[in-house]
Amino acid sequence: MKLLSRLFTVAEASQGNKEKNTTPILPNPVQVYQQNLEEIFEQCSDITYTPVKLNVGKEMIEGLLIYSNVLVNLDVINKNIIHPINSYESERLSHGPQEPSLIYDKDHTPSKGNIRSLEIFAEIITTSNIKKIDHWSQVVQSILYGNTVLFTNYCSTALVLETKGKEGRSIAESTVESAIRSPRDSFIEDIDTNIGLIRKRIKSSHLKVMNMIIGSESHTTISVLYMENKVNHHLLENIIDLITNIETEVVLESAYIEQHLEQYPYSPFPQTQITERPDKVCGDLMEGRIIILTDGSPIALVLPITFFQLFHSSEDYYTRIISSNLTRFFRFMGFFIATSLPSIYVALISFHHEMIPMNLLIDLSKNRTNVPFPPVIEALLMEVAVELIREASNRLPQSIGQTIGIVGAIVIGDAAIQSNFASPTMVIVIGITVIGSYIFPHYNTSYALRILRIPIIIMAATFGAFGIVISWCWVIIHLCNLESFGYPYLFPLAPLDNSVVKDGIIKKGLKN
Repeated sequence: MKLLSRLFTVAEASQGNKEKNTTPILPNPVQVYQQNLEEIFEQCSDITYTPVKLNVGKEMIEGLLIYSNVLVNLDVINKNIIHPINSYESERLSHGPQEPSLIYDKDHTPSKGNIRSLEIFAEIITTSNIKKIDHWSQVVQSILYGNTVLFTNYCSTALVLETKGKEGRSIAESTVESAIRSPRDSFIEDIDTNIGLIRKRIKSSHLKVMNMIIGSESHTTISVLYMENKVNHHLLENIIDLITNIETEVVLESAYIEQHLEQYPYSPFPQTQITERPDKVCGDLMEGRIIILTDGSPIALVLPITFFQLFHSSEDYYTRIISSNLTRFFRFMGFFIATSLPSIYVALISFHHEMIPMNLLIDLSKNRTNVPFPPVIEALLMEVAVELIREASNRLPQSIGQTIGIVGAIVIGDAAIQSNFASPTMVIVIGITVIGSYIFPHYNTSYALRILRIPIIIMAATFGAFGIVISWCWVIIHLCNLESFGYPYLFPLAPLDNSVVKDGIIKKGLKN
């Protein structure tokens, strides 16, 4: 109960900015309400004010609908709000005179609130969700969230009518985390739809969803999901505290939340995992992890995570044990190749000729005869060329981006060899390295590999094989000291925990 009460407080407090008016609604004519809102939404041409009237016997109830025409579903407003109000009098007459209770209080004092008039509107309006509000801050928030607010004369309470528009892209297959055997749906930019995709898979009351509002200007909805019977509640308290302490004006994507939550922003390794697959999120929920969804983003944050979780794919659990473990082995191999293969080549060519077979050494020497740069400069130049091609292909339209990447790599590689800018062996080494960096199921892991690769190459060019050993010692020490929200990053290997190691590194069968 303590956690729920604090979350309720957060949902109110996090919306506040210095300009927000928290005064209650006072009984006034609807014309005064409109003037107040016109001052608040000055120069906002998308805000619409629609007066409505309801004939109840000899009384005429005046009402005012306020909404943003770019955020609402206009069909819902016309069919479920305006049409029932306009047709109420004729329906009442067709069924005979049925006078409802008087609208005003007994002493006809407007200052006490014209509550009955609001109840009559609520009875005839057919929207799916109706709730009452009594503060101006709630009015402004409801309008900006795509709802419609209804005022009536001399009533200190307003109605919030559910009229949000659901326009947006439809659910489609993930283009980032593709898999051969797996569900084909992925998250979209609507947070309610994303929660529905999770609820569709986990039909349990233990699945809890807590909403919070972050961003003093954007008022972005953040949903925290967890399994009540599996989550570490102390961890959940810490996560909630971190989110409540976020001070920012706007949240446009889940990356804003991620950067505010991470404890080691200068580490090359991520402390949260991102995914747009509902099945992956459900699997993590069942393991006791916490999921953070952001309205307007198709990316979910998974936390806490471990280093070995970066090598896991949801497809691992849909294939047989041998094939999934073999795939994981290749991912670990790809991690080592992507970080160390260029540095090993530089160290062998520069310092450790005796470790290369004589015939291979002679061929390598012939290939490098006309190359004017030392191996380290050659490797760094090729790395820069690859990064430029990668960035260019990402920024180009998807239809030609992949073609430019492939053609650019072939043309530049061939031209570099023909002009003696780089040796054929170096082109092959860099090509294998790039392939190794793309073997991971989560693309953000490749950023860590690219950051590590350059320093290790420089260390190899300076100290040879000892430089590579020193670099890897630094990486391992850093991983041992790194934590993800209080959990050791190398868990379950360090510290060793045999009870969970079965899926930490090597996957075992579901029956085990």
